[in-house]
Amino acid sequence: MAASAERASRIERLCANKRLRMTGQRRVIARVLSDAKDHPDVEEVHRRAHAVDTRISLSTVYRTLKLLADNGILERHDFGAGRGRYEEAARSHHDHLIDIETGRVIEFRNEDIERIQHRVAKELGFDLVGHRLELYGVPTKRARK
Repeated sequence: MAASAERASRIERLCANKRLRMTGQRRVIARVLSDAKDHPDVEEVHRRAHAVDTRISLSTVYRTLKLLADNGILERHDFGAGRGRYEEAARSHHDHLIDIETGRVIEFRNEDIERIQHRVAKELGFDLVGHRLELYGVPTKRARK
């Protein structure tokens, strides 16, 4: 095994901190998720994990993703299209813009939006403790070229 493959991924370390048992198949799934630059759904996680270990079944991926989400390691999003998509929960706060034509998810942070949300909560008599913002759109004609 290469040295980089022997190092525990961030998600593996989070699992260890929560004292979750790490089987070989869970370790592969954790590494697939740690390496993901997108927000894969269950089938995509399975495809990537199965390429590493052909013994990993779709049901193992479902159970592992549920376990990781239930333990606050992963966050499950429903960006439409009837399927959950996953990302690491311990990452810094960000919002999402979803391209409804391709399903691509763009992460962003905008300080103006953050200030407006706090102001709205305050005007309504609340202290904002969290939020989730999802924007849905299509690329402008200029961006499609």
